[in-house]
Amino acid sequence: MPRVDTAPASPAVAAWGDPAVIARCGVGAAPPTDVECLEVDGVGWIPQELSDGIRFTSFGTDPALEVLVPGAYSPEGLLLPAFADAVRALPGNGLACR
Repeated sequence: MPRVDTAPASPAVAAWGDPAVIARCGVGAAPPTDVECLEVDGVGWIPQELSDGIRFTSFGTDPALEVLVPGAYSPEGLLLPAFADAVRALPGNGLACR
């Protein structure tokens, strides 16, 4: 998808497409949770349903990467492999999907 501008512009936020898939880095690490953790390409993600899509927060990294995927791209999780290398570059915090 083509990259699109964000408002306000930030080096920690990037967006692609229309409706936009938004990635935000530097998010606080997800704590241990009972929410089902998804593992995609060796990267853990905590999903959170939104009114129109899903928020995925990397799990086991500090800081975390947050990816907002609109419902128009259902199933939303299919876009996560595009972010795997970015998450693997983040420092680990010892947590992992079970």
